[in-house]
Formats: sequence, structure tokens, C-alpha cells
Amino acid sequence: MSIRLLTSVLILSCIATFVAVAQEPYDVVISGGRVMDPETGRDEIANIGIIGHQIQAITTDDIQGRRTIDASGQIVAPGFIDILASMGLNKAAHEFKIGDGVTSVLGMHGGPLDVADYNRKHAAVGPLVNYAATVGHADLRVAVGATDRYLPATPEQIEAMRPLAVQAIREGAVGIGFGINYTPGASYEEIFALFEVAAAEGVPCHLHARYKGNVFPFTMSLAAMEIVSIAAATGAQAQVAHLISSTVGSAPLSIALLEGAAARGVDVGFDFHVWTRNQTTLQSALFDEGWQERFGGATYSDMYVAGTQEQLTEERFFELRAQPGSLSVQTEFIPEEEMIMGLKSPLGIVSSDGGGLVDGGGHPRSTGTFGRFLGRFVRELEIVDWMDGIRKITLLPAERLEETIPGMARKGRLQIGMDADVTVFDPTTVQERATYANPAQMSEGISYVFVNGMLVLDNGVIVEGAEPGEWLRHPRPVP
Repeated sequence: MSIRLLTSVLILSCIATFVAVAQEPYDVVISGGRVMDPETGRDEIANIGIIGHQIQAITTDDIQGRRTIDASGQIVAPGFIDILASMGLNKAAHEFKIGDGVTSVLGMHGGPLDVADYNRKHAAVGPLVNYAATVGHADLRVAVGATDRYLPATPEQIEAMRPLAVQAIREGAVGIGFGINYTPGASYEEIFALFEVAAAEGVPCHLHARYKGNVFPFTMSLAAMEIVSIAAATGAQAQVAHLISSTVGSAPLSIALLEGAAARGVDVGFDFHVWTRNQTTLQSALFDEGWQERFGGATYSDMYVAGTQEQLTEERFFELRAQPGSLSVQTEFIPEEEMIMGLKSPLGIVSSDGGGLVDGGGHPRSTGTFGRFLGRFVRELEIVDWMDGIRKITLLPAERLEETIPGMARKGRLQIGMDADVTVFDPTTVQERATYANPAQMSEGISYVFVNGMLVLDNGVIVEGAEPGEWLRHPRPVP
């Protein structure tokens, strides 16, 4: 056979192979939906082809799939990323997140020292969502003997925290989570020291800041100044957790401080939920003397037992607070107008701060935050448009976490080659069903959810046996 003939045969063979491959159906095609990608600005009616765990086609041409999902009239978005939540070790916690359109859940508020054990426990659940956690400052304090929340760690204890934090990060923790308002004795020196660790290890600090409210001088604005200054001095990334539930009058200055610092090169941001009640333990330091003023003038009657919705009186408050253990309570005090300020900020990310449900009770933010945000603040109030609303729950959290979790560069986006974490929802009906009295309800209007290419919510129904969730760990250091 001549070289020319052989070459022609090889070329024809390659073309035939290419055509055969091109004609292979996709595993799944999502057809006719409004495809919205906040990074590229794509906003068009198109078809998405998924093979394995990746998006392999986005086109206006007809494409074939082994399964085709008709998304006509619906928005096809990247899977939602919850940057602040604590996943319960049960299947229901995962199912409620999927039912709210969430595909990745990050426990950035805190976490254990034993990161390997954390992963084993979550993997044993059979995860539907991707998951990760930081190492918690409070756990580090306890590990070195700094057990009194009103006393600072000693210099020796601070130095002992450093290697423990490094070890947890190198085993997979994706940052250092602080609840400074819960450990009011924590010194500036120990916060600074752990920021130094985070900067050296390339992970963020995620903080429930030191103060709450707008009672001078110990305001949320002063707490924001602490975070900005330490982030600037150490070079660590800092994310202020649930900012709006802590401002209560100081939102304008707190947001201005963070935006101004970010504009001048300090790596800071913030996130918050969109509910008018918080939830925390009655025995915590947040309810020390003066709490009413810090909570913007809230009273005992603004408080409810989370599990029963019993409304408290002053007498009942002190009776329950004196009991041992940790009783979860909710307080109605968060101004919606400050949520709107946060949503209008280019730094503002929507998160749930949800800790999961216990025996069906808890805060509806664990189950309905993203449905509520899209239904009330995007569709009804039009505070942000659909593209910016999707950006605040997909691309922005992904970008905040890309340095600590390299895989996040493939999430929060609808593009060829990206992970097929996809949420399909009806913009005309999406909203929360969860209520304070009955939080164990999946959101309305979330139709289909894919995690790593696997369908986990099919026309509003959880797919039995699906367990595609992965541990989004910080990478091991190169030896």
C-alpha cells in the first residue's frame, strides 16, 4: 500500500471514529432551559449535554441523551453552594439541602480537629452533596486547655494551637472557623496567631465576629475593623459569617468597611442568611447581660424555643437559661432592610448558617434559605436580578474558596469541562415551604438537581440510592 493511500485510509478512519464518537448520546441532556452562567454572562435557551461527571456540551443545536430532561420555562443554573452550614450526620440533612437546590455544603463556621474522622462519618452517611469543614478555633482552645470562654488563652496555649491547626489543615480542613462572639475572652493575640497560620497554609479564616449590634463602642462595626486589620496585617483571607444577623443597626458602616478594604486589596468578604430570626443556644455568651440592646431592642417575648415554638417571658428566660445543657432558641430581631443592603453589595453572599434539623425541628434556614432568597428577594422584591442572584449563591462562594479547595474552580459555573453540579428551577414558583413551626419541608420550584453528573432530584423527588457527594478537602502539601 502506497504511503499516500495509507495516509488516506488513516484519515478516513480517524474521521469515522470522530463521527462515531460525536454521535454517541450524552448520558443526560437538559433540553430547552434558560441556561445562566454568571461567569461568562451566558443567558440563552440552550441544551446541556452531560457525560460522566462533567458538562460536555452547551449548544442551541439538538443533541441526544440516554435521558433527556425537558427544562422548558425553567432556569438551568450552576448547583447552589452553601458557604456556611453544618451538615447533620443523617440522610435527611442531605435531602433537604438537595431539595433547596444546594450541591455543595461548606462547614466554614467551625469544625473538628480530627478531620479524617469528620470525613469518615460524613462518607458513611452516603452523601448526596459535596461537603467540607474548617478546623474550629473553639476546638483548638479546648484542646490546649483554654476552656473558660471569658478568659484569653495564655501565650503558651496560643503557641500550642498553631501546630494543631496546621495538622488539621494538612489533613484536609479548608480553613479556620471562629465563633469569637461565643468565646468573648479570646484575645486579639490568639486571633492574630491563627490568622498567621491560615495565611501560611493558604486557607481562609471564617468568622462569627466579636461583637453584635450597634451599642457603642462594642459594635459590629468595631468587630469588622478587627477582622479587616488582622487580615491586612497577616495576608489571610477573611470571610465575615452571617454579617447581617450581627449588624442590627451597624450594617451601613460594617459593609462600607469591608467593601473599602476589599477595593484596596485586603481579601475580605461576607455572607448572611435571609431570615428575620437567628438561632443559637440560650446558655451561650450571646445572652449575657445587655443582650436586648445588642439585639436592637429585642425583648423576652421576641424569643422562641426552637423545637416547640414556645414564646418566652422574662421568668421563663431565666428559668431555661439556668438549666444545664444547650437549649436552642430563636430571636426575632434581624431587620430585612439590612438584608437588602447586604444583597446590594458586590461582596454579599447568601448562605444558610443552618445547623440541620433535630427530630424535624430547628430553623427553616437549614432547609429553605435558597428557595426563600430566589422567591422573595429576586422574584418578588427584585432586589437583584436573576443573574446576580444566581451569582451570589454559585460563582461568588466558589471564587472565595478556590485557593483552599482547587476543585471549586470547576464549580459554580455552567461551562464545558466544569463539574456537572446543576440546579434546574422554576423562576415563577421557586420559594421556601419551610416555616419556623414546620421547618422540615423541601422548597417549592426546585425541579432537578445533579451532583457530579448524577441526578439526585428528579422532578422534585429524591433519587433513591444516589450518593455522588464528595469530600472537598484542602490538598495535601507536596513533600
